[in-house]
Amino acid sequence: MIPESFIQELRFHVDMEQLVSSYVRLQRRGRVSVGLCPFHNEKTPSFTVYPDNQSFYCFGCGAGGDAITFVRRAENLDYPEAVRFLADRAGLRVPDEEGDDEGARMKLRVLECNRAAARFYYDTLVSPAGARGLQYLRARALSDAVIRRFGLGYAPAGWNALTDRLHALGFTEEEMLAARVAAPSKKDGRAYDLFRDRVIFPIIDLRGGVIGFGGRVLEGDGPKYLNSPDTPVFKKSRNLFALNRAKASKQEGLLLAEGYMDVLALHQAGFDNAVATLGTSLTAEQTQLISRYAREVTIAYDSDGAGQKATRRAIGLFEQAGVRVRVLKMEGAKDPDEYIKKFGAGRFKLLLQSCANATEFEIGRLRQSYDLETADGKVAFLNEFAVLMASIRNPIERDVYVKKTAAELAVSPEAVLQMVASNLKKRRGGEARKQQRDLHMYVGAGARGKQNPERERNLKYALAEERLIAMLLQNPDYYSHIAAQIGPEQFVTALNREIFSRLCERLRAGRSIELFSLSGVLNDEEMSLVSGLLAASPSARHSREEADDCIQVLKSHENEKSSGEVAAMDEEQLKRYFQKIVSAKK
Repeated sequence: MIPESFIQELRFHVDMEQLVSSYVRLQRRGRVSVGLCPFHNEKTPSFTVYPDNQSFYCFGCGAGGDAITFVRRAENLDYPEAVRFLADRAGLRVPDEEGDDEGARMKLRVLECNRAAARFYYDTLVSPAGARGLQYLRARALSDAVIRRFGLGYAPAGWNALTDRLHALGFTEEEMLAARVAAPSKKDGRAYDLFRDRVIFPIIDLRGGVIGFGGRVLEGDGPKYLNSPDTPVFKKSRNLFALNRAKASKQEGLLLAEGYMDVLALHQAGFDNAVATLGTSLTAEQTQLISRYAREVTIAYDSDGAGQKATRRAIGLFEQAGVRVRVLKMEGAKDPDEYIKKFGAGRFKLLLQSCANATEFEIGRLRQSYDLETADGKVAFLNEFAVLMASIRNPIERDVYVKKTAAELAVSPEAVLQMVASNLKKRRGGEARKQQRDLHMYVGAGARGKQNPERERNLKYALAEERLIAMLLQNPDYYSHIAAQIGPEQFVTALNREIFSRLCERLRAGRSIELFSLSGVLNDEEMSLVSGLLAASPSARHSREEADDCIQVLKSHENEKSSGEVAAMDEEQLKRYFQKIVSAKK
């Protein structure tokens, strides 16, 4: 058996698009890539790769899964061989079975090492050796209370201050290197401090564990900010700075800033719902994480060109995650930290209350792109404006923006609405084709029916089962709520029952149910089914109420008996059956 800890490590080294590109010619289409399926003959591309969850699904033949499943199909390999194939590509060695306990032990030691490093950095900051770091933080107007609350620290300028301390505490060089608080010397391979002469920002996960660090250089060479590389306990694209504190805020939604100092300044000013990405652009994984804690996010990126470009990209990601977006427009300052210092927390609060929604932000961006004093500029603006309006589903909202903009530009609102209608027609045609494809996948007798032969004659129940499975895959935190009401034995179709049972087993044991983890416990047919469910609604936002509805549908099956089954009941069974029917009707 291949250790699960290694499977998790391998996942970080495999990129689905790169892997598939060595077999299939892919073309980018928005957030996905498409190509001709390598598993069946086709002339129109129906094979789709989803970078956000590192999966693939073919809408033609129903093949789907993760990178391991793809290699198994493409190279005709069994599971261990496929893992070794991917490991070889990534330059990794597959450990033996005994490595599972070793991997778990190493994760624990990495967390302990990080905690010890964070304590060392803080102790150094508040000692004479940390005077430079403390002076910098105070020059940035941070209070001692905020410094303590976030556990800020200072890494001395020497090469071995931290590694010497960790050695004294019993940590090995292997553990320090795994935690990436140290790096190996090119000269002799010995570990030296990764962070040197930097102010340190500990990165803390939702359970309170120190999983990584950010370091701000004070002077000299090197990047301005240095962030921990990915480790067995940390992946930048899946975490957010200060979410451990912001999730408990009583303020509405979350406030997304660009960097550590912005977040610290915001928290100090009373805006304790602020978070930031970790030295990378916002990722789909981070927007999904945010969606678990907030229905609305206010983007407070820098006011420069790069910040505005990042804002536009973030809006698209949040829309896919089902999170409402507002955009902060700062004038007279480049970021929240500078704005609060210049104008104060009170004025920043007023700014928050008046900030634009995503649509207003996009209209403002379009206005800045064209000279609206000229006829050509107006026409070009209105062409793009009509496309934007066609993307708005609420007709009243669309009508308000059209009439307001038409009045401002002194053009006929009817003419603008006609342009919008033309774009709506094109958009609806595309949506209709997509809905038809999804309908075929869900209800038709195609790939889904082949995977689950019981589906067609139990369609109502199979759909409820599939929806519950999709909810668990996208919202593992719903497990307790669902498991308290229904078990696998109440599923009607055998295939869905088996998949649901496997998911529950892993969640009960505290294990991951990401596709990359499931490919070792589900066969190709089962992997295709769950991948198809994710492909049908890659960014769906499910509620617990939806789960309750599906559960009620499945429970209703218990009350359905054929006339023959009723006739065969004895008096006591018949009595219980009628009581159950009456109870269900109530």
